[in-house]
Amino acid sequence: MRRRSLLIAVPAGLATLAACGDDDSGSSSNASDSASPEASGTSAPPPPKIVDGPLPAITAGTKFGEKPTVAKGSGEPSKNLAVKTVVAGGGKAVAENDFISADYLGQIWQSAKIFDNSYDRKTPILIQLAQGSIIDGWRYALTGKKTGSRVEFSVPPTWGYGEQGSEQAGIKGDDTLVFVVDVQDTFNAKSSAQGKKVPQDDAALPKVGTNTDGKAPSIEVPDADAPKKLVAEYVLEGDGAEVQAQNSVLVQYKGVLWDGGKEFDSTYGRKQLTSFSLQQVVKGWAQGLTGKKVGSRVLIVIPPDLGYGDSPPEGSGIKKDSTLVFSVDILAKM
Repeated sequence: MRRRSLLIAVPAGLATLAACGDDDSGSSSNASDSASPEASGTSAPPPPKIVDGPLPAITAGTKFGEKPTVAKGSGEPSKNLAVKTVVAGGGKAVAENDFISADYLGQIWQSAKIFDNSYDRKTPILIQLAQGSIIDGWRYALTGKKTGSRVEFSVPPTWGYGEQGSEQAGIKGDDTLVFVVDVQDTFNAKSSAQGKKVPQDDAALPKVGTNTDGKAPSIEVPDADAPKKLVAEYVLEGDGAEVQAQNSVLVQYKGVLWDGGKEFDSTYGRKQLTSFSLQQVVKGWAQGLTGKKVGSRVLIVIPPDLGYGDSPPEGSGIKKDSTLVFSVDILAKM
């Protein structure tokens, strides 16, 4: 079994790096209080047959990134998964288990009732295309599509919310769902920040590698006293939006101890990205990443009072009152 992230596997009650989720598939925050396409927790059905239609017409907002208006379904929907690439993108291909950033609209075939959309929130969803993380219709419809694509698809209950439906969203157990999804970006264990190199001139601070090949960067801790205050400096400065305190972020990271430089946690070693809310992390992470740009690699040095203090996670190899050093690649936010 792979070792779980300290971002997840920290005892309850601490100011944890991310106390959400029980497996090592990462965690994805809800886009809103309405029905997002997250999985219902039931066992997975067999893979669907993918067909071309029928699918309702998109009558307005036809361009990628525009909020679409979708007609009511005509006649009976397919019992299979109907998928159509409305706008073909030319970016990276999406693979199963990738995290994707996407805008979407979902409505019911029979009534054209919209039960959720991200366009009005002006915040794309950030979610993993993994079994148990999202309804199966999304996994099968979007795998293989390229970023920059608009995909329309209809999802029968079998690959949607099942016979139980979703009372919260007004989805009945026999409702077929129609989605329009604009795939903005995709991320996997080989993803890396791609920002501009920033000089690392302070000899009293750790030096972080600037490789962008998806491999773990080096972290060289100086033979000096650890800083008493939080340090959060760009190593690679991206050009994306700034992270806000209420955001969730998708990251690659590596953590080492100031004393001795021993690695204690890393997404690179697990070959699994991590997603978490900045409102669910230790103060050093929240303060260090707030205001930093998406696409950046950030050096964070966390003193004990903003980290684990005298209550480090059991079995982590972190001693009491340790200063922690992180390299964090901010891949996306929501």
